[in-house]
Amino acid sequence: MKKLTSSLRRQQNGIVFMSISILVFSYLFYFNSDRKEVVTFGFIVGDEWNLFTEWNIASRSGALIFLFVAFIGLMLSISQVRRRKKLTLGAFVFGVGSFLAFLSWAAAGQLVPITGLLQGGVMLSVPLIFGSMSGLLCEKSGVINIAIEGHLLFSAFVAAVVASLFQNTFFGLISAPLAGVLVSFILAYFSIHFKVDQVIIGFVINILVLGVTTFFYSTLLIPYEEKWNMGGSFPVFPLPILSKIPIIGPILFNQTIIVYLMYIFIVIIQIVLFKSRWGLRTRAVGELPIAADSVGINVNRLRFKNVLISGFIAGIGGAFFTVGAVGPFSQSMTAGAGFIALACLIFGKWTPRGAIAAALFFGFANNLQGYLSIIGVSIPSEFLLMIPYLATILAVSGLVGRVRAPAAGGIPYSRGDK
Repeated sequence: MKKLTSSLRRQQNGIVFMSISILVFSYLFYFNSDRKEVVTFGFIVGDEWNLFTEWNIASRSGALIFLFVAFIGLMLSISQVRRRKKLTLGAFVFGVGSFLAFLSWAAAGQLVPITGLLQGGVMLSVPLIFGSMSGLLCEKSGVINIAIEGHLLFSAFVAAVVASLFQNTFFGLISAPLAGVLVSFILAYFSIHFKVDQVIIGFVINILVLGVTTFFYSTLLIPYEEKWNMGGSFPVFPLPILSKIPIIGPILFNQTIIVYLMYIFIVIIQIVLFKSRWGLRTRAVGELPIAADSVGINVNRLRFKNVLISGFIAGIGGAFFTVGAVGPFSQSMTAGAGFIALACLIFGKWTPRGAIAAALFFGFANNLQGYLSIIGVSIPSEFLLMIPYLATILAVSGLVGRVRAPAAGGIPYSRGDK
């Protein structure tokens, strides 16, 4: 009863938040706005089938229409609360309506490439998704992985160097997950075998990788760039027929091979983590290792293997920074993506689907702030970059729902522990 009451209280707080937001947005984007310029929403980025090319609407009128959509989302949320259901659908409609109302106001007189923004958001979320999936496997096993940043950075470095030496981007892609496994081995060996504090060893690994890559970048990659740092990157490979689907095609099926690998890993992890014996054992050693040990599961061996697997997955995400995107390696090019991936994991409540949704949100927010900076919107780009992190703080604080990490996370296990 107490749990139901707490859940209902959070939903009611969500309703209050959406109601206040609609009032504020209505004042800012409609009543206090005198923008009459036409906003053009574009939906074509290439040669996909032409369902509709663009939609032109006056800024103030568009804001009013989308605010009404947000209001419908609020009504749906109220209905869901009364039926004791989650606010998922209503919150989604509210979010879409509010976002498009904001764009109608902010991009007055401009072209808003909706499909292009979503396509770029998916690309920017790729390393975050790989990183959060890596962290998910570790933490479901009871090992806190703060070293995701080190995994991504070292894998990006190795992928660029190998691709340059062999002049083959495929070799660079193959080497990246192996580099990730190497970093994971350090994490697993010290945290599981020697029982070193997992958070501390994670930060040590990040600093170590940063120092190693910085040293070789300055001594090899800069002075001998043509040999060591010119490996190139994978071209975009549109999937036949699927890439022609309006809107969805360019977003999901006009990407590089690393993005398609991401789709495969997402499906595999979702299935095996919750539908296989390995997944059941993994979750068991992360929640109650003593019980798993009592039925014959070697807790530390399984944790060790899972940490190595997580490094393999993170390594592919690291390859995206070099052979999957720009080609050459640059100093500290991951720019905190590993920590953002960890935030996605927390924001997604330690579930694959939640982490993926959070990563897509971060990726889209990053792409959006770049677009708004280009068109000269009078909103500081730093404020837009703050939004995902503020959302993460809200998630961790419990204001948007119950957030609980695996019970045995960060706790070393020895046989006989009670």
